[in-house]
Amino acid sequence: MKKGEINNPIKPKGKFDVLQYYSKISQNKHVQSFLKDKEIASKIWIPQFGSSKGPGFFIRRGSKDPALYIKNMGSKDINDKFFDLRKSTPREQAIENKKINKTQERAWLYFPPNKCIDFFYATNGEGQGQPIEKIFIDIDRENLSSEQARQVALELIRTIKSDKEFNKLVSYKIIILWTGSSFHIYLILKSPQEHEFYTDYISYSKNEEQPSFISRWAKIIQQKTKIKVSGGHEKIRDTIILDPSGTPSGKLARVPFSLHYKKPAIKAECSIDGVCVPINEAMLEDKNLIKKLKALTPKKVLDEIDGWAGNLK
Repeated sequence: MKKGEINNPIKPKGKFDVLQYYSKISQNKHVQSFLKDKEIASKIWIPQFGSSKGPGFFIRRGSKDPALYIKNMGSKDINDKFFDLRKSTPREQAIENKKINKTQERAWLYFPPNKCIDFFYATNGEGQGQPIEKIFIDIDRENLSSEQARQVALELIRTIKSDKEFNKLVSYKIIILWTGSSFHIYLILKSPQEHEFYTDYISYSKNEEQPSFISRWAKIIQQKTKIKVSGGHEKIRDTIILDPSGTPSGKLARVPFSLHYKKPAIKAECSIDGVCVPINEAMLEDKNLIKKLKALTPKKVLDEIDGWAGNLK
């Protein structure tokens, strides 16, 4: 392997291929513990030639495809010999000639070479109505800045920790992810809750008689930051949305250390514009944090992964 290829984890054999990078991050023990037995998924971007709408995409996931797990992604089967084969042989031919095993076959299905691919997982498992182990809140900044999203994320954490009524209901630890563009806030519940907990307390409601915690927190954060904040799922210009809709089982969330892409992502090699990394609350207080996070590259993240992954504990 040439020196330049070694230094570029998304070009393991001189061609754009994100699977090697995703396999390496999947070997980290903290990433494996964070995902546990949850099915992984991939969002594969494809150019729509002749279309003014930019690229399209399709999803691979355990509810409709053969299931793949983080332990499979980090296995010894995803090795240098396998990448040599991917470079020279179509997947169908490799299967027909029995050159690959089931793990390799599925990894190839979920992560074809020369494609921009987001690395996701089923937040609380596939299927509907499963117990809630993680409450997931997406800080959707729409047209506002990443810096404003940082301020909102920090105030959200402080607001949650100071909400006596909420803290009587559940015990949890907080995990923070920088997505490459904004932030995801997780509440990892010490005891799983039934799906009704989400619908009764978390799912956005602006009902004045019984507002959800998301609605309550949004109002408090807006008062403190002077940034327009609302709950819900719908994007609103000039407003940061606290979106918990990725919480129920059957919904997908971003895997820590996944790549983030510009939209539209037409040219694979040129489209990566960030890397998702776990951070902590003290880091979130740093007014220079966004600049530091935007300077991260896949190689730099791999070189420092043990330090970053410690924030998942």
